[in-house]
Amino acid sequence: MIPVSEARAHLLSLVERLETEDVPLAEASGRVLAHDVQARRDQPPFSASAMDGYAVNAAEVELHAMFKVIGEAAAGHGFEGKIGAGQAVRIFTGAPVPEGASFVVIQEDVTRSGDLITITDEPGANTNIRPRGGDFQDGQIIGAPKLLAPADVALLAAMNIATVPVTRRPEVALISTGDELVMPGGTPGPDQIIASNTFGLKAMLEDLGARARILPIARDTESSLRTAFELAEGADLIVTIGGASVGDHDLVGKVAADLGMERSFYKVAMRPGKPLMAGRLNGAAMAGLPGNPVSAMVCGHIFLAPMIRALLGLAAEDQHPRTAILTESLAANGPREHYMRALAEAGSIKAFANQDSSLLTVLSSANALLIRPPNDPAREAGEEVQYIPI
Repeated sequence: MIPVSEARAHLLSLVERLETEDVPLAEASGRVLAHDVQARRDQPPFSASAMDGYAVNAAEVELHAMFKVIGEAAAGHGFEGKIGAGQAVRIFTGAPVPEGASFVVIQEDVTRSGDLITITDEPGANTNIRPRGGDFQDGQIIGAPKLLAPADVALLAAMNIATVPVTRRPEVALISTGDELVMPGGTPGPDQIIASNTFGLKAMLEDLGARARILPIARDTESSLRTAFELAEGADLIVTIGGASVGDHDLVGKVAADLGMERSFYKVAMRPGKPLMAGRLNGAAMAGLPGNPVSAMVCGHIFLAPMIRALLGLAAEDQHPRTAILTESLAANGPREHYMRALAEAGSIKAFANQDSSLLTVLSSANALLIRPPNDPAREAGEEVQYIPI
């Protein structure tokens, strides 16, 4: 068995950043910016009013000063003339500040009678003007790689960027194996269970930016597994679930080897998830996960997530462990690194009592994996421990 860190390094060596494609701005959210882009204009493109009020010369602004209103400026409709001494232009938020104006007196601070206004309240020192390029300037860069959030899309739009270079989404083929499995909605026999791992992993991987395909269940025969691998053609990452152990019906390793898989390792010193296999098959990275539902999902968080990030060109290690205070004592850990389902809140953390790797209800209730290093001694309540949020 190899340690978790070594297994992760092997898996990351199997993948590299995918190629770039251009997508419309409206489809860029959740994608990874593949290379730097530059703003094509200043924002705002002119000095703009930040308030509704009256644009005047700042040198003339004082309590009780009077001005003659000579025009109006609104968003999209600027005032074409120039403001002279004792003159003002009615202005609205977002409108260009007229030439000769350097201060906007807010409308609440003036009284108006016909074309005359008087400053009746202390106007303050704020000019209420947004300077040209105050948000960003022509040529300003958004650096890659970057996972684009909705706010980033808004920024790209304001920069007048209509098409965005992004990394292609990784294609993942998910293969559940085993005669005991039936798809959700089916009618299981007396010795069968419902396939759940592929659906949980698909949701996880697509949240990370991949596109995952659930292939038909591969039965415990070499011919069925061969067919499944054939259907996975074109994937960047092939993930099998179950059948990677050493039992008489665990055929994934043998069939993959017969098809030319170059194996990187087999078995990892971790709980849950010891039976883990990895390698390359027909140009694609391959990871063989254990069949227990929790084991498969934990391995997804620890191993598959960094692989997807690497394929997208992002830093693989995005989940740096956090620390929290243990609320209940824990017994000493064994020789394998243990990822315990736990609940973390308000700086404290509590591991669930039952850590059986088949219990999806416990995983569904958890929001963290409490990390126990190999041979970690017993821990008392009040001690600081590390965890990964999930």
